[in-house]
Amino acid sequence: MIDEFQDTDANTGQNERASIAAFYAGRSIFVTGSTGFLGKVLIEKLLRSCPDVGEIFMLIRPKNGLSIDERLKKMLDLPLFDRLRKERPSNLKKLIPVHGDVSIDGLDLRPDDRQIIIERVSVIFHVAANVRFIEDLKKDILSNVRSTRDVCILAGAMKNLVALIHVSTAYAHVDKPIIEEITYPPLTSWRDAILMAETLDEQIVRTFTSKYLGSMPNTYTFTKRLAEQVINDYSKDLPSIIFRPSIVISTIEDPVRGWLDNFNGPVGMMVAGAKGILRVIRVQPDICNDFLPVDLAIKIMLTATWKRGLETIANDPSVYVYNGSSYQIHHISIKEMVTLGLQLNEQTPLEGVVWYPQVILTPNRTLHYVLTLFMHVLPALIIDEILKVIGRQQMLLKIQKTIYCSVTQLNHFLCNEWVIHNSNTLDVLTAQVPLVEREIFSYDYSEFNIKEYFMNCLIGAKRYLLNEDLAQIENARRQYNRMKYINRIFSACLIVMAIWTLARAGIFSYLFE
Repeated sequence: MIDEFQDTDANTGQNERASIAAFYAGRSIFVTGSTGFLGKVLIEKLLRSCPDVGEIFMLIRPKNGLSIDERLKKMLDLPLFDRLRKERPSNLKKLIPVHGDVSIDGLDLRPDDRQIIIERVSVIFHVAANVRFIEDLKKDILSNVRSTRDVCILAGAMKNLVALIHVSTAYAHVDKPIIEEITYPPLTSWRDAILMAETLDEQIVRTFTSKYLGSMPNTYTFTKRLAEQVINDYSKDLPSIIFRPSIVISTIEDPVRGWLDNFNGPVGMMVAGAKGILRVIRVQPDICNDFLPVDLAIKIMLTATWKRGLETIANDPSVYVYNGSSYQIHHISIKEMVTLGLQLNEQTPLEGVVWYPQVILTPNRTLHYVLTLFMHVLPALIIDEILKVIGRQQMLLKIQKTIYCSVTQLNHFLCNEWVIHNSNTLDVLTAQVPLVEREIFSYDYSEFNIKEYFMNCLIGAKRYLLNEDLAQIENARRQYNRMKYINRIFSACLIVMAIWTLARAGIFSYLFE
């Protein structure tokens, strides 16, 4: 049950136009996906940089035996919230967990909770989504498409709504080489898709999933495309925004450097490569993958919502679209990124390295398969047998299987490149931000140092994902150097064995006859 709070009407007029923080002052906000990667950073930024924000209703479902209150408490214990606890500890009391689930019809909201949200909320951040690429179409339609419809229905009943922002993905339009900041025609009817998911058996849906997806590489991108159409169709009555981030990764600096809570994207591949586990990747080495630091994504969301909230439906009924991409900002190819990652890893190696980090990039499917067998599978089998003999748990083959499946799901994105235009995003993040709030809500891209950023990503992965002690860096360096020398000896032995084998086969005598 939501505690009874006395809501304060949001200030309007010139003050809100002059200040983003003033726009959010006194406003009650509803957030889906609040315990996810983007959601956590959004909540922290709202409470710290918009100190007078009203209550924040967080849609949370019980999970892994934890109640919604326990999940919120666990989230707030993260290092991400250390700065907030120090600077504005009282603002944590503004967080109100609401029982709900985006995969269930009507968001699984209880009637009394729903009514309070309708009466008080004026801004909605719809961040929740099922982002796993291996999920089934039925589940993704219910979690990503129907939930968006249900959020729009909820928004339509609100008395004071000024902005609804829907977080999509830039890869919802991978069938287009150039992705503009516009809405696109639907692939199919989202209403029919919801009806199908609600009525057909999961096995039946799976039988025609591939044909139904058409040119889309997976159910995630397909359903996010449909969800955008839901927003577009409801936009004539709702002040709507579609935000399409590319690959969202670690923070630049706000609230701390290098924070993240998952192994997705380039950072995950960097960690696997630095551990010596990921040694072969099927990829076009010269293409540039787009990525967006999560703290910039949040600044874009907050400023875009502020801008949309200043306009009324009567003045502008269109959907505001923002592509959160690095286009016009920086370009780094996958080959350059891997090279940089290996260089940084030599300076700040990870603990527990399995083998000396080396990565081979190839676009060839057959060569990738052969190299995977020799550089991933066979070493994993050998090491697991050694672990078995010494009484340790066998684990490397299982890890390699997980990595192979994860990287395979990314093949479409690692072997193709898109131009993701971001003029609207750059405008709202720079020129539109009030001068007095530039340090809080804007970012000077001329100061972006990609080498420094990825070093912070690596350090962040050590600290926040792997729970490694940075004070033990010298031990990690010694282990790294041992692995380097072992790798050199092993490589030399392989070369000698190859020469000996060729000599025994008479190859050299044949060549020099």
